[in-house]
Amino acid sequence: MKPASNAQGDDTGSPSASTAASGDAGPAADAMALALEQARLAARRGEVPVGAVVVGPDGTILAACGNRTEECHDAAAHAELLAMRHAAAALGQTRLMGCDLYVTLEPCPMCAAAAGLFRVRRIIFAAYDPKGGGIEHGPRIFATAGAVHRPECIGGVRETDAARLLREFFAALRQ
Repeated sequence: MKPASNAQGDDTGSPSASTAASGDAGPAADAMALALEQARLAARRGEVPVGAVVVGPDGTILAACGNRTEECHDAAAHAELLAMRHAAAALGQTRLMGCDLYVTLEPCPMCAAAAGLFRVRRIIFAAYDPKGGGIEHGPRIFATAGAVHRPECIGGVRETDAARLLREFFAALRQ
């Protein structure tokens, strides 16, 4: 997987070279590793640790973002939405046809609906979210008759790593 020159990274504007080039299990492992890195960076900023990466049809990383709801004072500044917006801007188009969205937590209903509107090909997520998820839990956005697009959805990829980040973040908040 090769990082795009205009990929949106967390603070530097591009994905970390060590993360984007790491792993030998192919693009999926690299993209989820980068999403987990974005989640860790979000946690350091005091955000809920969720990271998202959009990978283009050719394997190029188009965008990598973490949650920024607190920083931006924007309840909709979820990692997935930010990454899809940056990826669409990088491509210069409205839709993300043929692109894959990697995210460390099952997208909420808002983000799942947005992924449908962006027309992503596939959503690959790490941890399941029984309380706030919108794909396998809650309203199951893509199972409704009104779904405008139904991407392939794959859950549980690096689930243990993502769940540990979330558990540690919320445990620290309670102390």
